[in-house]
Amino acid sequence: MLTLQMFRFFHFLLICTILSLPSLSQEIQNKDTADINDVIGRILKKTPKPEGKKSGMALLPAIGYNPSMGFILGANVTASMYAGDPETTRLSTGTATVFFTTKGIINLQFRHNLFTSGDDWIFQGNFQASKMIVIDYGLGTSAQGRSKEGISVMGYPLDNPGTSYPIKFGLFRLNEKVYRQVNKSLFIGGGINIDYHRNILDEKLQLDSGIYTPHYLYSRQKGINPDHYFANGLMFNIQYNTKEHGNRSYGGMYADLVLRSNQKFLGSTLNALQLITEFRKYWSLSARNPEHVLAFWHLGTFALSGDVPYLDLPGTGTDLYNRSGRGYTIGRFKGPSYAYFETEYRFPISRNKLFSGVVFVNLQTASDGGKIDLFDRMEPAAGGGLRVLFNKKSRTNICIDYAFGRYGSNGLFFGLNEVF
Repeated sequence: MLTLQMFRFFHFLLICTILSLPSLSQEIQNKDTADINDVIGRILKKTPKPEGKKSGMALLPAIGYNPSMGFILGANVTASMYAGDPETTRLSTGTATVFFTTKGIINLQFRHNLFTSGDDWIFQGNFQASKMIVIDYGLGTSAQGRSKEGISVMGYPLDNPGTSYPIKFGLFRLNEKVYRQVNKSLFIGGGINIDYHRNILDEKLQLDSGIYTPHYLYSRQKGINPDHYFANGLMFNIQYNTKEHGNRSYGGMYADLVLRSNQKFLGSTLNALQLITEFRKYWSLSARNPEHVLAFWHLGTFALSGDVPYLDLPGTGTDLYNRSGRGYTIGRFKGPSYAYFETEYRFPISRNKLFSGVVFVNLQTASDGGKIDLFDRMEPAAGGGLRVLFNKKSRTNICIDYAFGRYGSNGLFFGLNEVF
């Protein structure tokens, strides 16, 4: 079991590693950077093509198994490009995710972060149409799931613990934010969010036998139908962005502040006001090898008034790309208010930058709307991973991470591009 004392030890170890970096910065001058395309080209003895405009595309197959989902087959595709002069325009990115399973689970999703020429406008969005399942543990942190848990892959457990509550549902989601540039680094805008959960099935709910689930009890307490509900809202956004690169930044900062108001006149089942925060900071620790990076990530959703439906509550892995909370399953901890913190050290392994690595620690906390307040209980996790440079033009990495948390929870995670 990973305790808070062990978490502090990992933080201490991370700091000690960073303090040793002056010697690392004296490494022999690296050879030219190489990616997977270069390696394949050398094997096939092909002449490298001119780099031209910095852009690229990458595909990562998704294969797995979960007892509630069955065998999983799908793929993630990412694309990066500059819509204008790279000197004045930030990198635009898009990710498409498609997978289906032998038990009828299907997910179609497209997420984008697009900058127009000169960064005049930013369009950030998430479209999703799915028939999904989540393995639920109830509200808050610590109280649920003290029994031993097993390994998970991509945030889904290979064996559902007896203390969990599988929930199947249909989902339609449309989230679109538009920002207008105020100056080089500051953007202001607004957006709309539509979340529709339908045909919600609590697999362990047995009303005739008096067996209730956290989802059912919460829904009845808030006076909403546990079979379906909407969370529709308007958003006001402020963003500050000095990141050095869109996919894999060696320096800079990113801060995003969103005030979201769910309103019944927009079709929302409940009225609610939420403050959503995100902050990222990157420090390059070596002038000679800028890939030595210390990175920090914060996510927060804070309930200001009203309530949101159960499956719209913020929690583990509910960020845009479902990559927070490595060490636990998606939705492991959740609540009306939720906060997440992560520190990661990134470092090159091979001289040609084809291979690199990361070590990380994270903390998350959630309220339960009653006895447990935010920051009353903190849930730590830690791990490490390997990075393989897929496309050096867009700095796209293939990511393989292993992480472990409390209650025996541990998992293997794959992805394209850095986690944050």
